[in-house]
Amino acid sequence: MIIFNYLLICFIFGTTFLAIKIGVDASTPPFFSAGIRFFAAGLLVFLWLAWNKKASFALLFHKEMLLTGIGLTFGTFSTLYWAEQYVSSGIAAVLSATAPMIILVLQVLVLRQKTSARSVFGCVLGFAGIVLLLLPRLTLSADLGWMIGCVAILFGQLFYASGTLYSKRVIQRFPQASPIALNAAQMIWGGLLLLILSSVTEQVDIQSMLTTKAIGSLLYLIVIGSMVGHSLFYWLIAKTNPIFPATWLYVSPTIALVLGFLLYGETISWLSIIGVFTIITGTVFANLDSLKLLLCKRGTADMMPARKADAHGIIHPSK
Repeated sequence: MIIFNYLLICFIFGTTFLAIKIGVDASTPPFFSAGIRFFAAGLLVFLWLAWNKKASFALLFHKEMLLTGIGLTFGTFSTLYWAEQYVSSGIAAVLSATAPMIILVLQVLVLRQKTSARSVFGCVLGFAGIVLLLLPRLTLSADLGWMIGCVAILFGQLFYASGTLYSKRVIQRFPQASPIALNAAQMIWGGLLLLILSSVTEQVDIQSMLTTKAIGSLLYLIVIGSMVGHSLFYWLIAKTNPIFPATWLYVSPTIALVLGFLLYGETISWLSIIGVFTIITGTVFANLDSLKLLLCKRGTADMMPARKADAHGIIHPSK
């Protein structure tokens, strides 16, 4: 079940970058679009859980929900949505792939966890990949909006990394709460903050947003991208660790690049392609120790029920 859900979020998140780009290009204000997406998705999921007595409204009033919403939703997607006005969906996805590497850096610098030389090499390699990715546009005539957009996405990954690490503590602090309810609560707060930001920075013309592309993009992101994708992501954090779910960023950039090229006519240079694979390779190296540890734990866990079944002659169904 873990592997299936992991592959599903890889595909879902790989498509969301293009969906965001389509919505932004359809003249949808970025902060307003992001705010509606997450507030609506979080509220619908939370109301459904509350109706089925699987969530309490008291959960919404804990500061942990606000702080997680600032990290995983507000900080991450305010920068991403704004940047996709100037940056292609494929490049946005690749720059977002730096998140697991930033998680590692935060674990070392802030949480004082030890790391290996291989992880340090991965971080250096990933940084080199970012330089290669941006190099074709690093000229005197470079589009300033494109450059600022790239930096904004990278800055947003600091929020994403912090929110991912913090969310693990939140799950442990609320062991009786469903991970999906916790995720819905943080989306409500993150979406609300995005709407507040939109109200003071954007002029929203609802009439101009009533187009097939704008509405289709928003509905896809609300239902598939947030209600399904982010709930699965939070569930995976609860079942594994903060590193493993974030590794969807190793796979999704390739999906986003291909979709952007085939469906939206986005272009990318050969040097940037080398940068893409350098970033992904560096990120894998940076988190290889955690991935190996996770696989070993999963392998041990899978073997234990098998031994028990052999000893008693009974095969226990998986949950």
